[in-house]
Amino acid sequence: QVQLVESGGGLVQSGGSLRLSCAASGRALSSYILAWFRQAPEKEREFAAAISWSGMKNYANTVKDRFTVSSDNVRNTVYLQMNSLKPEDTAVYYCAARRGSQHSYEYWGQGTQVTVSS
Repeated sequence: QVQLVESGGGLVQSGGSLRLSCAASGRALSSYILAWFRQAPEKEREFAAAISWSGMKNYANTVKDRFTVSSDNVRNTVYLQMNSLKPEDTAVYYCAARRGSQHSYEYWGQGTQVTVSS
């Protein structure tokens, strides 16, 4: 139905920046919410940021004022601009999508690794 592919992860020094991309295909996402989650080793997956395709955004307190989520609705692509990165941001970052009428995220990407060195 919906395929999500993340890219843009890598190794960056503390204080640096990365931009993650999530390309969606298979179905129009005009009524969907797109989100970024992250999971550090041996820790629970946690919410980072989300955007509805009407432009409303939410951020976790741990990333607000440092991360910016945006979307290109024509290309069905979601971005996560990450600035002032900290070692605590090290995790696998996942793109996820859900319909606005649903509580849980039903589509997930494969993840992209972000490593922030101290």
